[in-house]
Formats: sequence, C-alpha cells, structure tokens
Amino acid sequence: MAKIKKTNAMRELDKLNIAYDITTYAWDPEHLDASHASESIGMNASTVYKTLVLKGDKTGLLVACIPAKEKIDLKKLARISQNKRVDMLDIKELLPATGYIRGGCSPLAMKKHYPTYLHEQGLELSELAISAGKRGMQIILAGTDLKDATNATFANLIEQESK
Repeated sequence: MAKIKKTNAMRELDKLNIAYDITTYAWDPEHLDASHASESIGMNASTVYKTLVLKGDKTGLLVACIPAKEKIDLKKLARISQNKRVDMLDIKELLPATGYIRGGCSPLAMKKHYPTYLHEQGLELSELAISAGKRGMQIILAGTDLKDATNATFANLIEQESK
C-alpha cells in the first residue's frame, strides 16, 4: 500500500498524541458530501460527520460537525453559540478562512481556531469519521478525542423530524 502523505489535520492529532486511523476512497466532484464518503468507506452515515463552517452575527466564524445525513438546526446552533443568528459561510470564503476546500474541510488544523460544536451523539462514539483535510480521505477517531482536539462543545445541533 502506498504511504499516505500526512495532512495538517493528522499532524495536529500527532502533536496532541491522539490515536486515529485513516481511510481513503475515490472521491467524485459531483458527490463531495459526507453521505457519499460514508458509503465509500463502508461506515454508517450516523458515524461519519460533516464539517460545516458558519458565521454568527455576534461571534463571527464557528464550526459545526454533524452526522452525514442530518441537517443543521441553525436556531439551536445560534442559541448554543450565543448568537441571534448563524448562517452558512459562503463557499467562496471557505478556503481563505479555513485553509480547506469544499469536500475536504476538517475541523482540525484550520488557519485559525474557531469555536467548534459537535452533535452530542458523537460523544458516545468510539469511532467516528471526519475529513482528514483532503478530498477522499477520512480520519477515524473516538468522539471524545475529537472533542479534546478541537476543544468542542457537545450539543444537540440537528433538526428533529416532525412527527
């Protein structure tokens, strides 16, 4: 197997002495979403987390990580992050703000540290996958380790299905 070139996200975990595994898959420019990643690596979509970058009206940029197939509840995130309102960051602003491109955005080792929020279910997971900071590559680690590495707040961040 070819040696994998370390990404900044992996270097960050190494620096913190946090154990992780790496898995790779063939990515497709038409399917950059976390659901495609979960299918490609054979992990349940509830354990593959997508990284969303948002802008709060009071706090500025923040990061939210939620399961692949879920939708972010912007009102919940605004309340938890002490904003009146949060909106998704425009795709054109993603690379300059984080150092990452769409489909390869990791909550680890961004250009600056932004307040990070993880969906609460992640705390219970011994294995969850997040982007390694490169399209087609995922880091697998424990939810508690991701919390430690990002200094994240766990909270319910997803929209609830209407009954």
